[in-house]
Amino acid sequence: MVISLKCFAQLGVYLPENAEAYALHPGDTVAAVVERLGLPQAEVKLVFVNGLKAGFDTVLKDGDRLGLFPAVGGG
Repeated sequence: MVISLKCFAQLGVYLPENAEAYALHPGDTVAAVVERLGLPQAEVKLVFVNGLKAGFDTVLKDGDRLGLFPAVGGG
């Protein structure tokens, strides 16, 4: 089971080499992927699965597209 994974802005340092075909275990949630990446959950402010806003408890399925975004500042 694989997903496409994108980490935006400063979260890009956590993006693995196999991000376009990131392997999952059946039943994995967004939180499990974030933890496996070594990414502090507090740094992730927005989660999108297949272009729709999702939560850390969202169960991922084969072929999903997961996007992780940090808080964005501006002025």
